[in-house]
Amino acid sequence: MMLLDPRLSDCRRIFLQDLAIDASIGFHDFEKKALQRVLISIDLFVPMNVSTSARDDVEDVIDYDFVRQAVQGLAQSRHFNLQETLLDQICELCLKTPGVRAVRAESQKPDVYPDCKTVGIEVMRWG
Repeated sequence: MMLLDPRLSDCRRIFLQDLAIDASIGFHDFEKKALQRVLISIDLFVPMNVSTSARDDVEDVIDYDFVRQAVQGLAQSRHFNLQETLLDQICELCLKTPGVRAVRAESQKPDVYPDCKTVGIEVMRWG
């Protein structure tokens, strides 16, 4: 688990798991003809001192509604040939969020091949 990394010892993990998005993604001709389901999972690592609210107020922490909407908007903004490109841009977006020290992101295309459960990419980036 990433929280075992000493650089994250003062962090909490905020996550979105298997966010389903219909996106234009893939370099095969059959992938360019229709949208396909992509599952996005994101872990944001945020220091406790910037992710704790003494007032119990969302304004004091990272709003994962905002992250969810931003990722959806990005994934649906254009055609991506590669999952790597989409994930790199998701990481850039997340690292621009104040307080985020690191991000782990994963994408999966579960419907692309009939003979395997899913194909995917995972990446970890530091701010």
